[in-house]
Amino acid sequence: MTTAQDATNPGEVIPIDRGDPHTAALSVEGLRLSYEVRGNPRAVLRGVTFQVRPGEAFGLVGESGCGKSTTAYAALRYLPSNGSIDAGRVLADGRDITRMSNQELRTFRAQHAAMVYQDPVQAMNPALRIGKQVAECFTLLGHNKSEAEDRALAALEQVKIADPKSVMDRYPHQLSGGMLQRVVIAMGLAGDPKLLVLDEPTTGLDATVEAEVLDLVRELRRETEAAVLLIAHNLGVIRTMCDRVGVMYAGKMVEEASADELFEQPRHPYTIGLMQAIPRLGLRKTDRALTTIPGNMPAIGTELPTCVYVDRCPIATDLCRTDKPPLAALGDGRWTRCHHPDKVDAIVEPDAVVQPHEISDDAVVQLNNISKTFRQKGRDIPALVGVDLGFAEGETLGLVGESGSGKSTLAKTMLGVHAPDEGGDITLYGRRMRAKATDRRDASIRAIQMVFQNPDSALNRSWTVRQILTRTVTSLTDISGADADKRVEDVAEAMRLSSHHLDMRPRQLSGGLKQRVAIARAFAGDPRIVVCDEPTSALDVSVQAAILNLLANLQRDERTSYLFITHDIGVVRYLADRIAVMYVGRIMEKGKTDDLFEGPVHPYTEALLSAVPSVDGEAKDRIPLTGDIPSPANPPSGCVFHTRCKYHMPGRCDVDVPQPVEIQAGHTITCHLPVDDMPRPVPVAISN
Repeated sequence: MTTAQDATNPGEVIPIDRGDPHTAALSVEGLRLSYEVRGNPRAVLRGVTFQVRPGEAFGLVGESGCGKSTTAYAALRYLPSNGSIDAGRVLADGRDITRMSNQELRTFRAQHAAMVYQDPVQAMNPALRIGKQVAECFTLLGHNKSEAEDRALAALEQVKIADPKSVMDRYPHQLSGGMLQRVVIAMGLAGDPKLLVLDEPTTGLDATVEAEVLDLVRELRRETEAAVLLIAHNLGVIRTMCDRVGVMYAGKMVEEASADELFEQPRHPYTIGLMQAIPRLGLRKTDRALTTIPGNMPAIGTELPTCVYVDRCPIATDLCRTDKPPLAALGDGRWTRCHHPDKVDAIVEPDAVVQPHEISDDAVVQLNNISKTFRQKGRDIPALVGVDLGFAEGETLGLVGESGSGKSTLAKTMLGVHAPDEGGDITLYGRRMRAKATDRRDASIRAIQMVFQNPDSALNRSWTVRQILTRTVTSLTDISGADADKRVEDVAEAMRLSSHHLDMRPRQLSGGLKQRVAIARAFAGDPRIVVCDEPTSALDVSVQAAILNLLANLQRDERTSYLFITHDIGVVRYLADRIAVMYVGRIMEKGKTDDLFEGPVHPYTEALLSAVPSVDGEAKDRIPLTGDIPSPANPPSGCVFHTRCKYHMPGRCDVDVPQPVEIQAGHTITCHLPVDDMPRPVPVAISN
């Protein structure tokens, strides 16, 4: 057994049975890092130690602000000017990255390692076309212009982008968040790296593309023995992808184990808290509230002389408040940092009583025969085709489907950002709304608010969080002065934003915190309808649970209605009363949530559900979608899904457009298959 010294506690030894650190693809040893804020160093990493062997995938999990992304950046020495490594070292194949010259670093990053970032918008140059940016990756590897362009096109095809030739000619702002993430992943895989650092690589991806991308990473590991450092909020991804997992809290590793051991029998109170926050086993908002971890993560630089988790731990004792916890070795390289590892089994999920959830019989919003056609380079691109959809007061309508299926376009059309084509109309409480938001009454505008997928693009970077929320309150309500300040404080508290966060600017916040601010802004104006476009995609499981509980409580108390767009099947199953499934701008299936999960379902829905990664590590057969994703500019004849459907009936599916069939009350499927032949979904017990 080899050991590593913990720089936060000289003499303490971490029992890691991983071999010689000089032969590891990545070895982080006692890493301490701080950011200088207003002239004072603030501790971020407090002695982080772990190894990733060649061909191995190591996962890092924990709440936003715990230091996961900082650890990833430090591993490749991508640090801001105010960041400094105070102690420890980072070895890659035995070479100390912390001692490399700038030229050595550039060579190392180009030829040995690659990183896929959490926010694809920030990773792309908005002034350059997609093709030029992807091709540049291959140019830097020595390919000429023609070869680089060919390889760039192949790279986009590899990550399953629809109509890659067209995408090559677009700018970043013309792509959805999910499509941009795929572009960034294609760039990261360009050099066949030996060390691949993935910081939330599938956050904006739908379940099917997420599964395909993860398959690509697995293939890379298998063929090249590449090592993977994976950071993700989605614990299902961590469980299915990683060999070993480290749990971080407040800049320290508090537990490390194999993925199977960690998920089946966590031995630290914080790890147990994360596991309990997941919507599991078909849990619905009408069953009970999700379990959350009380309190907040300590701010960076906070002095934490004893147990870093003591203020939020359900089994903390006086000993935890006076003494630093020892490292408890559990065998086979597994360890936990806790005074009471023998008491963690006593931590049980609290009972939570949920009041009955009532839904009105009357539609709040109704979309009738909505189509939307964009014009690009002289040709029509139908993004929406004949959509009929509505939801009632107090109801959540979940909208799912792959990136580019038209979900966000549908939401923006409802909001009046895009005007629908002639022949369709949108009503609010039975009254027809004007096509464009600029022509609508103020009351209609205030009634509908939106939480956007990308908080960086939605928040004013030069304003503090307090200013952002105050402006929303004063402009959308009749509240002002002290009452407005109170409203801001109440909304912030509900979103688990502290007073410290209120006085910060978005650029000073982590991705998860910025998303919380975006959600708070949407609710600050007391809307009746909220369009949520991937609102929890950047949130860790504990904060996600708090947000989902909040949404459910507001809906029950205020009868707020939601259009909830998401790629996370577990989240939509928990929160949505009904679900609509979109594909190439069309509604393929819609019905009550339980009906979709119990079947029968559309073949496309079956594929979506089969791709969900399981936290329990359940073995299940994923149904791959063969063939290319159709381009909206040139959709297939007949059923638009027939080119990828394993139930395709030649001569019918590719000729005739299917009509909606009502399987049971309120549950319709647009498919040629007889009802008895429609597939039953692969059971989805756990998501996220």
